[in-house]
Amino acid sequence: MFRDLIPRLANDYRVIAPDLPGFGFTEVPAERKYVYSFDRLAATLNLFAQALKIRRYALYVFDYGAPAGFRLAMAHADRVTAIVSQNGNAYEEGLGDAWAPIRKYWAEPTAQNREALRSNILTEEATRWQYTHGVADPESVPPESYTLDAALLERPGNKDIQLDLFLDYASNVKLYPAFQDYFRKARPPLLAIWGKNDPFFIPAGAEAFRKDIPDAQVEFLNTGHFAIETHVVEIAAAMKEFLANELSR
Repeated sequence: MFRDLIPRLANDYRVIAPDLPGFGFTEVPAERKYVYSFDRLAATLNLFAQALKIRRYALYVFDYGAPAGFRLAMAHADRVTAIVSQNGNAYEEGLGDAWAPIRKYWAEPTAQNREALRSNILTEEATRWQYTHGVADPESVPPESYTLDAALLERPGNKDIQLDLFLDYASNVKLYPAFQDYFRKARPPLLAIWGKNDPFFIPAGAEAFRKDIPDAQVEFLNTGHFAIETHVVEIAAAMKEFLANELSR
């Protein structure tokens, strides 16, 4: 996902982009009996940072990485120098209508509702839709992005991992007030740069950061959920300016 962003930042920063368990090329042996929850993802990130002896860092959070990253920030506020949130939500008003079938699963975690998500969301067509919805020119989205994503989703057991995380996302919504309390108390420098046509995390979620961090920078891009696929140049430029200004203080 960050294949085009990392080279644009690497001349100025050490850039580390771990795949969360259940995503990318991270492998978790079955004998580990890993529990796929956002608490566990955050704990894994914390241990990852400890293993690499990373004691100070800016966070780039997106989608599922946001609640995992915000948990990390709450636990170690002194380590976080800045946050860039690209469609990484922490407010109820930022949840779009696309969450409706998942909210139904939260309210009624039945086998029927779980299988409805499997057949309607965890498909190759739905994955491509997530990448292209809200994009002015859908053909501009590199096909290797959603093709690789869909292929990795087909790994044995992966769809059940995703369904477990769909259900556990409700734990993040319950933690939104705690995330917001962290923002108010720690006041981390924050850039919210958002694909404004995202059906999952809508612009109100980006604007809401200013309630708790009044000087948060908020920028909108005319694209969808995976904004980095179409606007990597703009995102990289905004990040470099933001980080240069905030980390030099």
